[in-house]
Amino acid sequence: MTKSNESLQQANTRILVVDDDPGILASLSCMLSDSGYTVLPYTNGADALKAIPLEAPDLILLDIFMPEMDGYEVCKCVKQNNEIKDIPVIFMSGMNAVEDKIRGFKVGGVDYITKPFHPEEVQARITTHVNLSTFRNKLEYQKLVEKKIREVAEAQQATIFALAKLAEQRDGDTGGHLERVRDYCKLLAQQLANGSPYADHISDEFIECIQHASPLHDIGKVAISDAILQKKGKLTQEEFEIMQTHSIIGAENMQSVYNKYPENPFIGMGIEIALYHHERWDGKGYPDGLIGRNIPLSARIMAVADCYDALRSDRCYRKGLEHEKVKEMLLEEEGTHFDPEIIKAFLAVEDLFWHIMDTNEYT
Repeated sequence: MTKSNESLQQANTRILVVDDDPGILASLSCMLSDSGYTVLPYTNGADALKAIPLEAPDLILLDIFMPEMDGYEVCKCVKQNNEIKDIPVIFMSGMNAVEDKIRGFKVGGVDYITKPFHPEEVQARITTHVNLSTFRNKLEYQKLVEKKIREVAEAQQATIFALAKLAEQRDGDTGGHLERVRDYCKLLAQQLANGSPYADHISDEFIECIQHASPLHDIGKVAISDAILQKKGKLTQEEFEIMQTHSIIGAENMQSVYNKYPENPFIGMGIEIALYHHERWDGKGYPDGLIGRNIPLSARIMAVADCYDALRSDRCYRKGLEHEKVKEMLLEEEGTHFDPEIIKAFLAVEDLFWHIMDTNEYT
């Protein structure tokens, strides 16, 4: 801390001093005032206790032997009051016995100065505890800020998920689809982080992002007409081409958000997933015909999760398939539609996929 910063901190520090000896009280007040502190002097514990909630001191210097209410009792009262209990208390006393000091610490004191004291010692101890208190307050403030940030982020994610659910409800009988694919993507990413060739690319942040971004994969379907979206028969070529545009529509809408918040990895991954989850490993997918690892990893994971859930789910035009049948179909598409490494990851966690689908128990 620089000299100017130290002086500023002292000027903003309020020290409440309690001592029934007018001479000692005056001496301490003068010494601390000369050092730049704001001093709040009191000659008895009862008056000090009334003043503490109003004066809001940063530290209390407290004599032990005082008439009517001694320092131990004053400290107990301070520590029992939730509004002022965190104010550090330094005891001052002519008693130097170990048991006296232990008693002071037991009632909540942070330090103990023996009279007669040296001004340099008092200054050093006050500086130490003021710095500790300031550091602790900063930590508490940081925790509060981080908590608020988490609450805002969670509220945003819940809102985005609710909007994605609105799009899902137009797409036939797919109840729980978003919840399931969210868990499937998390499981696949966790498995790939465990010794696969992609392990170095999958961080904790990646896993969290894909879990929360995956529900955005079909958000563009809000722009597709019900006549196409809920058609029971096979789509015509023209209808299929219109259906394909949902990937671009979804990505373009999220891009406008990402342009304002380019540091947000959640939105960035949402764009990747929405745009590319219909690409194929062999390059025969859409919208860009990307091949192999040119397809973003998040979209390749989503492709397997989405296909598994779609095949297993009841739709307006067919019944859902059993797990073993869907597993067989995924294996048939390994290396053509799907990334072989992600299929390996699926096989490692397939029992969990089955459990999520057949029990509707989500994480």
